[in-house]
Amino acid sequence: MKYKKKQSRYQWSFLQRLLCLSVMILLAGCVSPMALNRAVIAYDEAVTDSISQQLLVNIVRAHYRQPVHFTGVSNIAATFTFSANAGAMPALGGLAGATLMPIFGGSLAESPTISIVPIEGEEFTQRLLTPFPQSKLTLLLRQHFDVDMLLRMMAQEVRLMNPEQQSVYRNNPSDKAGYEMFRRVVLHFSAIQDHNQLYAEPLLLNHTWKIPSSSIVPDSFQSLQKEFTVHYHAEDDTFTLRKQIPGPILITNYDPDRLSEEEREALNERARDWDVSDIAFDIRAGHYGGEWPMSGVFRLRSFHSILGFLGKSLGYEKGYHVEKDARTPPILHNENPDQTMEFMASNSSPSDVDFSIRWNDRFYAVNTVGSHARWNRDAFQLLFLLFQMTVTDLPRIGVPSITIAK
Repeated sequence: MKYKKKQSRYQWSFLQRLLCLSVMILLAGCVSPMALNRAVIAYDEAVTDSISQQLLVNIVRAHYRQPVHFTGVSNIAATFTFSANAGAMPALGGLAGATLMPIFGGSLAESPTISIVPIEGEEFTQRLLTPFPQSKLTLLLRQHFDVDMLLRMMAQEVRLMNPEQQSVYRNNPSDKAGYEMFRRVVLHFSAIQDHNQLYAEPLLLNHTWKIPSSSIVPDSFQSLQKEFTVHYHAEDDTFTLRKQIPGPILITNYDPDRLSEEEREALNERARDWDVSDIAFDIRAGHYGGEWPMSGVFRLRSFHSILGFLGKSLGYEKGYHVEKDARTPPILHNENPDQTMEFMASNSSPSDVDFSIRWNDRFYAVNTVGSHARWNRDAFQLLFLLFQMTVTDLPRIGVPSITIAK
C-alpha cells in the first residue's frame, strides 16, 4: 500500500514537471512574435516621429534664417533575449507533504543598435535646391491631393499667357497683386477638380518620318512595325513611319486625347520654351470652368524653397484670405484656408496638437485644432511625402535586422 502511494506521488510530481516544461515552451513561442511585433511598430513610430519633428524644426530654422539640416536612421538592429525558468515548492497549506506548487519565472532583454547618419553631401544638396519636376506634382494629383493645396505649396508663380504678353504672378503674400491672382487661379482649378473635370496627362505627340523603301532592309521591317505605324506609298515608293511620343504634362478641363493633331503640335511648339519644372495648363471655354478661359504655366519650387516659404508664414509673410473669382464655380465645402499650413507658436507646450517642438524657449506645432485641422494635417502629410521624394538613400552599415534569441 505504501509503495502504491509513493508511486502515485512520483507520478504526480512528474506530471507537474511536464506541465511546467510545456508552459515554458508555450511562453517562449508566444513572446517571440509578440516582441517582434512590438519592436517593428515601436521603431517605425519612432523614426516617423523623428522625421516629422525634423521637418517642423527646419521650418522654424528657415523662419529664423538658420541653416536647415536633416539626420536619418540608416540601420536598426535589435536583439531580444528571452529566458524562462520553472520550479516547484511545497504548497503553503493543505497536504503540504504531498502537493507541490509550480513556480514560473522569465525575463526579456532588448539590446537595440541604431545607426544615425547626417543627410548631407552634394547629391542631396542638389536635390534639395532643384525645383520639383512636373511628374512629381502629377503623381500626387493622382493620389487625390487637393490641387489647390499642391500648387499653393509647390508652385512659386503662375505665368498667364495672353495673346499680347505674358503676365507673372508670384505666390508670395508680400506681393499683394501677384499673390491674390495666384490664389484665384488655383481656386479655379480646385473648383474644376471638385467636379471631377480636371485632367493632368502628358500631351501625346505624333512624330512622322518619310523614308525611301530602298533604305529599309527586309530583315528589319518586322522590328520597325513593333515600334512604328508603317504605311507604304506606291506612287513614290516610300514608307511613312509614325510614332506617338509622350510630350509635356498638361492640366486641362477637357480630355486632351480629343485634341486634333494640329492643336497638339501648336501646344508642343509652345512647350519648347518650358522647363521640366514648369507644368502647363489650358482651360478652355465650352467645358466645365470655361467661364474663365486661361492658359499658361506654373513654375514649381524646390524643397528648400518650400521650407523657406512655410517658415516665412510664421512671421511677416503670413497668408491671408483671398476670395475666389466671380467666374469660378462653387468650391466643395467652400474650403479656402487663409494659409497653406497654419502653425501655432506659444511660450508653453500646446495641448490638443499631434506633436510640437521646442526652439529657443518657444513651442511650435502644426495647428490641428479648429475648422482647418484636416487641411493642416493633409498639408503636413504632403510635406512629408515631398521630403521622401527629395532625400537620397542613406548609407547602411551592415544588414538591417531584428534578431530574437531564446
